[in-house]
Amino acid sequence: MQLKSILCPIDFSDFSVGAYRHALSIAEHYKATVVAQHVVELWKYPFADYAAYEADYAKISRALSEGGEVRLREFIQEHSHKGIRPELVVNLGNAADSILSVAQARNVELIVMGTHGRRGFDCLVLGSTTDRVMGRASCPVLVISGQPREAGATVPEGRQVHRLSRVLYRTDFSENSERALDYAISATAEHDGDVTLLHVVEHLPRSAKARELMATCSQRLDKLIPAETRKALKVWTVVKVGKPYEQIVQQALTEQSDMITMAARGADALDRAVFGSTTYRVIQLGPCPVLAIHT
Repeated sequence: MQLKSILCPIDFSDFSVGAYRHALSIAEHYKATVVAQHVVELWKYPFADYAAYEADYAKISRALSEGGEVRLREFIQEHSHKGIRPELVVNLGNAADSILSVAQARNVELIVMGTHGRRGFDCLVLGSTTDRVMGRASCPVLVISGQPREAGATVPEGRQVHRLSRVLYRTDFSENSERALDYAISATAEHDGDVTLLHVVEHLPRSAKARELMATCSQRLDKLIPAETRKALKVWTVVKVGKPYEQIVQQALTEQSDMITMAARGADALDRAVFGSTTYRVIQLGPCPVLAIHT
C-alpha cells in the first residue's frame, strides 16, 4: 500500500479518540498526511435555542461551523503529538455524504474512523455513518470499534508505532474478496508479519463428502498466494465450520490478530438491522480493527 493521505472523521467521542490515534500511527509509519474532519449535522441542534440570538439561517450555520472548528482544534491539540500536523476540515451537512465527498475530492487512500456499534432499531432508524461510508467508499475503510488494543512498541512521548504482527484475512472465494486479499498481503509484507487466510464453511454436509469439502477449501486457500509471494511471507491457512462472523471473531481472538481484512458489500439499513451482515457483526464483536474493502 502506498498511503499519502488519510482521512479521519471526528465526532469528539471516545470512539473518535481511538480512531484518531490509529490514523496518526499509520500516518507516521507511511509518512502520510492526515485530514481531520468534523461534520456539523444541523438536525442535531435545537434551532429554538439560537432563535433569540440569531434569526438568520446563514448566521446560525456559520456560528455552528465556527464552534465546530474551535472544538476540532482543541481535540487535535489534546490528542496529537509533535510529529504530525493534520489538516483540519469542518463541513455542514450529512456526515456520511460529507465524509465521502471529502475522501473523493482529496483522493485519500484510507479512511480511519470509529463506530458506536449501534444495533437493532437504533441502526434502522438513525442509520450508521460508519456503515454507509464503509459500503460506499472507493478506498479502504479501517474501522475502530471502541478502544482497540494498541499494537507495536512504545516510543518516546508515549506514541505507538503502528505494527501489524498478525493480519487475519477472511475469504468466501468470491470475486468480491480478491481485492481485500491484495491489501492483506501488502500490509503483512510492509510490517514483516504473519497473515492467516481463513475460510468458513457455514453448512457442512453429513456425509463422506464433508472431509473432501474441507480438503478442497484448504487447497483453494493455498492457491490464493503465488509460490514466489509465499516465500516472502509467513502464511497460515485455516478452514472452520460455523457461522462466519462467529468463526472470524474467534480466530482473531485465538491468534491475537492486529487487524482483520475483509470485503464489505453495500447493504441497506433494513438488511443490517433485520438480517445482520458478516462484516458489520465482526466490527461490532471483534477484538481488533477491521479493514473493510468495498466491492
